[in-house]
Amino acid sequence: MQAKLKMYILVKEDIPIGKAVVGIAHASLAAYLKFEHTEEVKQWLSGPFYKTVCKVNEKEFEKAKQEKDYVIITESSLDNAETVIAFMPREEYPKYFKFFRLFK
Repeated sequence: MQAKLKMYILVKEDIPIGKAVVGIAHASLAAYLKFEHTEEVKQWLSGPFYKTVCKVNEKEFEKAKQEKDYVIITESSLDNAETVIAFMPREEYPKYFKFFRLFK
């Protein structure tokens, strides 16, 4: 049975929607480019390539930065503030990721 790999993308809840959507797109591409040579990404690309996009507060964002294998997107029009973090696709994430609110 093939593993279900997923990329989590976390966006700060106070980012304006237009900046958030662009940041999410950039984060997805940046994570792919950073990790494209890993076995996880090769397997993820063979499909289906799941992504979960969530809204997080500042404290949740900072906690997520303690994990490994991610990219952070900054926004120049917001004084280079960190806005989005995307993680290399993987099968398992820390349990607290399941409690993040979906981005809608």
